[in-house]
Amino acid sequence: MRKFAVALRRTIGEMNRLVHGFAADEGLHPTDVHALAFVLDHPDTCTPGLLREHLGLTSGAVTACLDRLEKAGHVRRSRAADDRRVVRVHYAPDARGSARAHFLPLAEAAGRANGRFAADELAVVLRYLDALNVELGALRAPRR
Repeated sequence: MRKFAVALRRTIGEMNRLVHGFAADEGLHPTDVHALAFVLDHPDTCTPGLLREHLGLTSGAVTACLDRLEKAGHVRRSRAADDRRVVRVHYAPDARGSARAHFLPLAEAAGRANGRFAADELAVVLRYLDALNVELGALRAPRR
């Protein structure tokens, strides 16, 4: 299983390299990119509280992160109609182009890698990744 752990670390390192490149290109912090991905992938409308919990940041740090993302045009914030105290975070549709352009090589590399495997093999890999993400998601992010 050591080879497996090494392969996962290499994958994480390559993904981090791409995230850091996007962050630098956009004038963001790498944590901002993780926040942006969470907003994009969240099944419901995201809130600053959900981001704080997911990233393990303080409220002030999440506000600074959202300020940078909003200034760069990646997100917008709105107030809930039924309770003006509730802030919602939305991925800005017109911001998708810059992310799509930056991460296109990743999508193409994934497509080439996927082409080396049969559909049933990819289903097992996806099942594993889903299980790993559930396990990792259950771990509390350290507070910063």
